[in-house]
Amino acid sequence: MLEIICSVLLIIGGLFIFLGSYSMVKLPDFYTRLHGPTKASTLGVGSIILAAIIFSAINGGISLKELIITLFLFITAPVAAHMLAKSALHIQVKQRKGSINDELFENAKQQKDSPSD
Repeated sequence: MLEIICSVLLIIGGLFIFLGSYSMVKLPDFYTRLHGPTKASTLGVGSIILAAIIFSAINGGISLKELIITLFLFITAPVAAHMLAKSALHIQVKQRKGSINDELFENAKQQKDSPSD
């Protein structure tokens, strides 16, 4: 029974990673391309590592390595995506036309254009 759960988690993880890769190709601008793969790959790799934890428990005990990898993944992936988005705002990477929330982009543009004191 646990092997079936591991298989389902592996399939779900693979589907999430595929959807993240597909969204990177199909979405229109940097900001949406950043959002899709970050969320999907975190869930996909998290599912695969959860399957590895279950498989390790079946075959002799939970390894501390998988738990540390999971913790590291869920902490660093959102931080890295946030830093990429902030740096893109700082260098004023163009958004697609019709973006709804342009406040941060406009604030970054005003700060860059204004003379420093």
